[in-house]
Amino acid sequence: MGCACMKHRPVYEDPALLADQTYFNVKDVRALYELFKKLSSSLVDDGFISKEEFQLGLFRNSKKRSLFADRIFSLFDYNNDGVIEFCEFVQSLSVFHPDAPQADKAAFAFQLYDIWQTGFIEREEVKELILALLCESDLILSDEIVETIIDKTFKEADLKGDGKIDTDEWKDFVTRHPSLLKNMTIPYLKDLTTAFPSFTLKSELEDEIITTYYH
Repeated sequence: MGCACMKHRPVYEDPALLADQTYFNVKDVRALYELFKKLSSSLVDDGFISKEEFQLGLFRNSKKRSLFADRIFSLFDYNNDGVIEFCEFVQSLSVFHPDAPQADKAAFAFQLYDIWQTGFIEREEVKELILALLCESDLILSDEIVETIIDKTFKEADLKGDGKIDTDEWKDFVTRHPSLLKNMTIPYLKDLTTAFPSFTLKSELEDEIITTYYH
């Protein structure tokens, strides 16, 4: 995906063009533009969404560090220039649309969990995500339980037994465990208003950890 926007001078693409590139219609794109304007001016009115504004809008906190917010921001900012422009905002949110294919959602989730961007999900990455979740929530799990969760995950997902999960193994894993992708759909996006959609990544991951350990 590519944007015609220039970072020093925001230029917003034709809503019809963005609608053609995504699962939104023209009316949705215009509603998203209103949301984008609110978010991009919440701290500094410069026409771009900073990481702090992104975290404030999605997680209601611009100060507290969040690994999940950092990862999502980096995936939305696919030009890697430290801010999110409108076309990136729309195209990235499109993955969370109820009509987006599961394959797109699985690919986005894989990138989210591939913290080191190696093309694989490794044990230490899974551990880092779990520990970040525990730090950001009220869940308390012992090191032994955390290792049990990781062991179970890799026993089921790492079909090659090489200590890492590749994209094919991930696709197979989420096909067998579709609940892993339930946080990749925001029903709200099918009926847009002007309220910003909050992601529920943490609560869904909490559910997944509990399910993984107790079943």
